[in-house]
Amino acid sequence: MAYLLALIAIVSVAVLCWKAFGPERARRIGAGRAPSRRNRIIGPDDDPDFLWRISRPRRDGEPDSDH
Repeated sequence: MAYLLALIAIVSVAVLCWKAFGPERARRIGAGRAPSRRNRIIGPDDDPDFLWRISRPRRDGEPDSDH
């Protein structure tokens, strides 16, 4: 009888751990997803604001400061 109760307790703990830390939880908290557009780090050559700022002197007709 003690073995049966121990088996039930072990199965119950295993089920609770699976519910708490299993694959469904990983999907709910966003593990394995690609980073969102807001949180990802982009280089200056991919940043539209940076590209717009460095091309501003050409658009405004100002001479480049480094040429």
